[in-house]
Amino acid sequence: MRILHTGDWHLGRTLLGADLLGHQAAFCDFLVETVRARSVDLVVVAGDVFDRAIPPVDAVRMLSLTLERLSETATVVLTPGNHDSAARLGFGAGVMHDRVRILAEPGGVGTPVLLADEAGPVAVHGIPYLHPDLTRYALAAVPDEPLARSHQAVVGAAMERVRADLATRPGTRSVVVAHAFVGGAEPSDSEQDIRVGGVDMVAASVFDGIDYVALGHLHGPQRVGPGDRIRYAGSPLAFSFGERHQRKSVTVVDLAPDGSVTVELVPTPVPRRLVDVRTTIDAIESGAHHADADAWVRVAVTDTVHPERMYARVKAHFPHALAITHEPADRPERQAARAVTATSDPVEVAADFVAFATGAAPDDDDRAVLTEAYEAAVLAMHDDRGR
Repeated sequence: MRILHTGDWHLGRTLLGADLLGHQAAFCDFLVETVRARSVDLVVVAGDVFDRAIPPVDAVRMLSLTLERLSETATVVLTPGNHDSAARLGFGAGVMHDRVRILAEPGGVGTPVLLADEAGPVAVHGIPYLHPDLTRYALAAVPDEPLARSHQAVVGAAMERVRADLATRPGTRSVVVAHAFVGGAEPSDSEQDIRVGGVDMVAASVFDGIDYVALGHLHGPQRVGPGDRIRYAGSPLAFSFGERHQRKSVTVVDLAPDGSVTVELVPTPVPRRLVDVRTTIDAIESGAHHADADAWVRVAVTDTVHPERMYARVKAHFPHALAITHEPADRPERQAARAVTATSDPVEVAADFVAFATGAAPDDDDRAVLTEAYEAAVLAMHDDRGR
């Protein structure tokens, strides 16, 4: 069986204010063409289909059209991620035709999508993003005895249900589609923090015994552990300058009759390169960086004195510049203050504020309070997404 593994589309996302929807549409066209050209049997989308719980209308239309086109030649299985609203993404899942299956319910993790090829049956189990505080009761083996408050506990409980189902299907090959941060993988700087109790990871061993594990959440394509059995497909586009060196792709997996896998990474289209430029205004105006004029650029102008009309002069040479700052090369002390960005650790930002306001860094007890407050805010946000 040939499987195409993708995820983390984040439809509706922007990059430092730049609209990505047109580039995401180009990816969707590429995806449909790849599925058709390579005779893919199954497409799995491992969460974060949308960038936020209530996505733009154009993003919803794009997903609808893409699923319609994909399902003409392949079965499609989706699971929600931490950015999606499971309730909204899963709306109508019960009445969709067999070629499009949205596995959004935590309580349904033990019920697979069943497919077959000439070598026999394949069971595809979906594990949506499981926030421990929202699922530790629903996944508990004993009513009123909640699981531990951790990602390891809830994903482990979900996998126990998966294994229990597979035990009733001898000879069936297994695929698990999950949205989680698995230990041993390398994060990027644009994934949302999912810590609970200060921990955001699960052990790779929780997926032992599964033929192929299609992961979502981390944006860099990578394997977890030895071999290709557990993989992140990564995001199809770069969503931060920290991802500018990643080679984005989709993962084509051939699942053999004995359950072994072979993997090919198919590069996705690069709509516009991301480039960092750190130089003087004279160097920019000399044309030294002309080759990067068509790229999305983050520019740091290093002149000692702030150049006149700096922004306009930079934009004249870099029309697609997304960030322009003045960072004098001879004044490193100006960089002492840590900038707060969308990818900053919220607990560390709060700790910096405590240090600024009180003159002393927070101790372990203070940090525990800050962490608890942050996690409560994240829980409230996810609870609202589920409504």
